[in-house]
Amino acid sequence: MPATIAIPECLLKLKRGYWIIENGLHYVKDVIMGEDKSTIHADNGPKIMAALRNTALSLLRHAGCSTIAARMRYNSTHPQAALEILSLSL
Repeated sequence: MPATIAIPECLLKLKRGYWIIENGLHYVKDVIMGEDKSTIHADNGPKIMAALRNTALSLLRHAGCSTIAARMRYNSTHPQAALEILSLSL
């Protein structure tokens, strides 16, 4: 970023915008999906689980789910609804 644009107010606004996105993503992954409580620590397990969580979150958001926690609870008792998000059927 050129010094002429990098005024303190501009940098602060960029930083705040970054953390709004970052906190929203991490809250869902940590609190809703239990990422911090995971007991998977060996080999590539953590990377694979992170990829699966990211995929699930992306699919739910792409399907228009605004309340991720509620939709995950619903999908856990309605597997057909979860498959519909994947455009699959039994």
